[in-house]
Amino acid sequence: MLGLRVRALILSLVAYSRHLKPTGQPPLLRHRRQRFGARWFGSFRELFFKMQMRFDGRLGFPGGYVELQDGSLEEGLNRELSEELGEAAAAFRVERADHRSSHAASGPHFVAHFYAKRLTLEQLTAVERGAPHAKDHGLEVLGLVRVPLYTLRDGVGGLPAFLENTFIGIAREQLLEALQDLGLLESTSGLKL
Repeated sequence: MLGLRVRALILSLVAYSRHLKPTGQPPLLRHRRQRFGARWFGSFRELFFKMQMRFDGRLGFPGGYVELQDGSLEEGLNRELSEELGEAAAAFRVERADHRSSHAASGPHFVAHFYAKRLTLEQLTAVERGAPHAKDHGLEVLGLVRVPLYTLRDGVGGLPAFLENTFIGIAREQLLEALQDLGLLESTSGLKL
């Protein structure tokens, strides 16, 4: 029997215009840039990537195994998202068009499918608020994590330090692929500033 695992990158793309101050930056970003000398990726959008801390201490994306009764990869992923993210996951559906890649795992009969779903800031905030009340919180999932999309002046803090964490399977590579596809990385070896 073929095992299928699905994962979703939850991301939010928010136009700054809704949060602008006269300086042209949201107050939080302006404060962080002044305090830490952070170089931010993107000049007119605020982008959040969500990952989760798993029960085994590794970072990964929400998702899990598809069961035969799920009917499709997307239905299985939406079920898993509901279990891991809570009721707020009902406000959006992962569709076939959100599919980004598939990778055959090293184990026999196993394929990992990766999806990316863009949410509004309101949907993302609802997910963050509701996740601690989800069915799998504290069991499979220990909490959600925002990926830092900046590099501090020292060249180490921010995304470079985040990438030194331990990731499950190919989650690190999937994150880097998504950042590259969105134009936030020039290559997997260099951050685009």
